[in-house]
Amino acid sequence: MLRTTLLLLALITGPLLAQPDDTSPSLAGRVDGRYYVSPRGSYRIPIPVLPELGGAISDNDKVVTFQDNFNVYISIGAFAQDASQRWELSTRGPQDYLTYFLRNFVMPDFERAFPGCRVESVVFSPTLFNGALIAYTLLPGGSMFAGKRSLLGSEPAPVVAKRGNLIFVRNGSIYVISTELAERETERSTYRKTIAEEDEILRGRLVDLVRKMEFARPDATP
Repeated sequence: MLRTTLLLLALITGPLLAQPDDTSPSLAGRVDGRYYVSPRGSYRIPIPVLPELGGAISDNDKVVTFQDNFNVYISIGAFAQDASQRWELSTRGPQDYLTYFLRNFVMPDFERAFPGCRVESVVFSPTLFNGALIAYTLLPGGSMFAGKRSLLGSEPAPVVAKRGNLIFVRNGSIYVISTELAERETERSTYRKTIAEEDEILRGRLVDLVRKMEFARPDATP
């Protein structure tokens, strides 16, 4: 049920919207002023990119991505839990369920898109958003900012991209929110962050993003 849509967390790269006030029917969700509203109305969020910086939105009925030309790549997946997923949550408990979801649904899609990818570390917080898992993943050649820098001479070797992935349950949907640490690609030879510093940066960005989201009960269960 979830696998084909989760693949878009790793693969969506073609922006469909560049202007925040555009009402293009090519979007499954909609833009309401400076907000993006999900197709089923389960959440809305201030648009985290600016058209002046090449900001664009691409979505389908379950996943939206935001990207600009400089340092923002964010994807938000919202997947309604069916009976089997609700049962898994009730029997496993939050930490084991979110770990199971990461292992069985999220990582297989990353692995198909980016051979050699792996989970660097996983942290579960029982108090964050009523129980949330943050997984830090390494994606060889998986930067969404490759080729966006002005370069003299040949293209440098691909970096190992790093993403933070925040997973939690809200109102009967499981959310998978991912963001790339663009500095690995954009700063290259001057990049000096430690793993702990990288994790703290990604965690802060993910938490700030979710705190800006407004959640509601979905319009209907598919």
